[in-house]
Amino acid sequence: MKKNLTVLFMLSIWFLFFTANSVLAADINLAQKSTLESILKKGELRVGFEAGYMPFEMTDKNGNFVGFDIDIAKEMAKAMGVKFVPVNTAWDGIIPSLITDKFDIIMSGMTVTQDRNLKVSFADPYIIVGQTILLNKKHEGKILSYKDLNDAKYIVTSKLGTTGESAVKNKIPKAVYKSFETETEGALEVINGKADAFVYDLPYCVVFMANQGEGKVVFLDQPFTFEPLAWAINKGDPDLLNFLNNFLRQLKNDGRYDVIYNKWIKSTDWIKNVQ
Repeated sequence: MKKNLTVLFMLSIWFLFFTANSVLAADINLAQKSTLESILKKGELRVGFEAGYMPFEMTDKNGNFVGFDIDIAKEMAKAMGVKFVPVNTAWDGIIPSLITDKFDIIMSGMTVTQDRNLKVSFADPYIIVGQTILLNKKHEGKILSYKDLNDAKYIVTSKLGTTGESAVKNKIPKAVYKSFETETEGALEVINGKADAFVYDLPYCVVFMANQGEGKVVFLDQPFTFEPLAWAINKGDPDLLNFLNNFLRQLKNDGRYDVIYNKWIKSTDWIKNVQ
């Protein structure tokens, strides 16, 4: 009986040993396949974004990419010890481009949605925004919230394929909706009297007001949606996700995040350099 117990005990030990080794090997293989390893080997961080979403990513007068996301991307590349490589990409193809390895990460003011999360993995949110409204002057004092726009007599604009568009369709379904390829086109439609309201992210609307909207449109600046923005990476990459969340935590607690936030979100001094 004792002999049988001893044999069973030894077999259990061997089983645990080989199982542990298999798990360890699997973990090592997963780590080696991580995009993080690829970034370090190539010595460059390829960042995908669509220039034109003020103040997150834009082109200045000298043709350089600048903005809130760009500054953070540069800090990220510095933390990795690699070169920052910007990859300007059309918004409607930005997730397919990530999946097909055109770049390593999306840093482009992307809102976390359940639909997108089925295709990509998101790091922790780095900023919270929401949809706001730029209103035609003729409605000043009459339309006070998005609810007042929910009528077929109103024309509401936003940018194609964005959460602004989703907000209009879901929260203002009775209004006539017109989509545009760019944010500026949608907002100018209101200034030109061809639409009643433009729905878009708070930071962009703040910038548009300071840049072109003062005295021309009414800004309903209370967000009516909750939208966390986050960086997106390919699914199945826990090592890169772990790095990104730790990087963000460090950035927010050592003062660098506040400097970048104040420069691009709180201030509009940068506008003169991008026109």
